[in-house]
Amino acid sequence: MSTRSLNLVVLGGTGFVGSHLVPRLAAAGHQVLALSRNREQHREMTMMPGVTVRSADVYSADVLAGHFAGADAVIQLVGILNETGFDGAGFRRAHVELPRTVIAAMKRADVRRLLQMSSLKAGEGESHYLKTRGEAEALVKASGLEWSIFQPSVIFGPGDGLFNRFASLLKLAPLMPLGRADAKLTPVYVGDVCEAFLRALGDRGTFDKSFQLYGPRVMSLREIVAYTRDQLGLKRPVIGLPDALGWLQAAALGLVPGKPLSLDNFRSLAVDSVGTIDGLAALGIAATPVETIVPRMLRGELGKQDELDRYRQRHDPPK
Repeated sequence: MSTRSLNLVVLGGTGFVGSHLVPRLAAAGHQVLALSRNREQHREMTMMPGVTVRSADVYSADVLAGHFAGADAVIQLVGILNETGFDGAGFRRAHVELPRTVIAAMKRADVRRLLQMSSLKAGEGESHYLKTRGEAEALVKASGLEWSIFQPSVIFGPGDGLFNRFASLLKLAPLMPLGRADAKLTPVYVGDVCEAFLRALGDRGTFDKSFQLYGPRVMSLREIVAYTRDQLGLKRPVIGLPDALGWLQAAALGLVPGKPLSLDNFRSLAVDSVGTIDGLAALGIAATPVETIVPRMLRGELGKQDELDRYRQRHDPPK
């Protein structure tokens, strides 16, 4: 792992993973430029030493090339779980067109190092999400750049859309019907995902490699919801739905603002998000169990600042 300060450009730095990763990059002594559609919505990030936030049209290769000039590496985190429409165009724009533009801009700016966020089981199944993730990986691998691809299972941690989302739903609903309740997932801690990016940054041994990032426990969707319920001390039946009813549920919820569940999510759950090659272990990272984080998180005892403080305690040199 590189110990020298690097000039980094991060796309997606204001999203879930990015909001955890950018502070860690800065705490590690790197200079970080986070590109955002609207800088004014993320002014708190500009308060961090070593972090600059700029508004930018990330779909313009000319604009990106200007921001990439002089960078040591680009970290591409942009991804969506749902699109505005239903035909896959939103997924293709975020997951395929944007990486293609990033690659072109990096070549113009003569930046060689790319760290690309993807997904476990990218390219498998029938969902637009997984298909477009797979297309993006193919682009990156054919780019001629010095790339590393990170393929996480579903990610948990403060601010997540997994345990926190189900916690909100469980507090409102008298019962929880679930489509694809037996789908298997291996939740991975956001702190471990961030650590993987940090360790790979300047390590030439990670060039041109993909890393499956998954936690130590295989859980069904039903088990995840039941675990969340139990941590909240609630009594809510969790009812698995047959596929026909699950499809109808996803179709209906896909029309609700914010899309708590969509047909594309339903299709993604047909592919178990379970890895085969431990990318965390390959990077020297011990996977964090759900039980270490989620109970405290759901009680409101663990936030992003707590995580950053823990990171600093582990990695700051002794005085």
